[in-house]
Amino acid sequence: MGKSDTKSETARKPRTPRKTSSAASAQARSARRPAVAKTETPYHHGALREALLQAAERVLERDGLSGLTLRAVAREAGVSHAAPTHHFGDLTGLLSELAAVGFRQFNAAMASSCDAATTPLERALARPKAYVAYAQAHPGMYGIMFRTERLDYSRPSLHEAAEASFAGLANAIGMMRQEQISGDALTLNQGAAIARAWSMVHGFTMLLLDGRLEDILGRLPEGTTAEQLLEAMLTAPITAKLPV
Repeated sequence: MGKSDTKSETARKPRTPRKTSSAASAQARSARRPAVAKTETPYHHGALREALLQAAERVLERDGLSGLTLRAVAREAGVSHAAPTHHFGDLTGLLSELAAVGFRQFNAAMASSCDAATTPLERALARPKAYVAYAQAHPGMYGIMFRTERLDYSRPSLHEAAEASFAGLANAIGMMRQEQISGDALTLNQGAAIARAWSMVHGFTMLLLDGRLEDILGRLPEGTTAEQLLEAMLTAPITAKLPV
């Protein structure tokens, strides 16, 4: 066989494809995956629920209620968009659980302020002052706690936290009246005392958060604070005479 025949024979031989290792193939596939998958943060199941609530609180305080969506919370927590739905069902479920967190924080602030008081007057003023202070520090959380139309009070966590808040208020009024108040059955006078105290402090808080007290504060002696105005409201005797 001549040299030219040898070359022709060699040219007719099929080429053997190069083998790619499985490791190399996996590496190539991994490189083609979207980069967003790398940003998701792994959580234990229980820790993920807590992380989502913490993320929701940050979004609420930063962007307001209008910016609080399931997708926004997922992005804030660095998890998949399906995670909030899996844990809370829908936005109402998330808001309800977040409000429950708010009430628990609120109740803890009330209890801590009362524990720190040393005189009867300090104890009487501790709860309303803590009420206003919590709202100022967490305006978003405070706002959602009282948005009844956006919440589901059939959820046990929210129902229990809200009931505990009311019980704390009733107990505080009972101490001031020097009588035992049962949250399940109130006399008219007891109910009036609770509604009066709550209306005063809640109304003051909303006016303060909305900036509606600036006009009054601007007319008071220089340096008068909102807390001093609240204290004067709470300690001033009712002197107005009712018509006969």
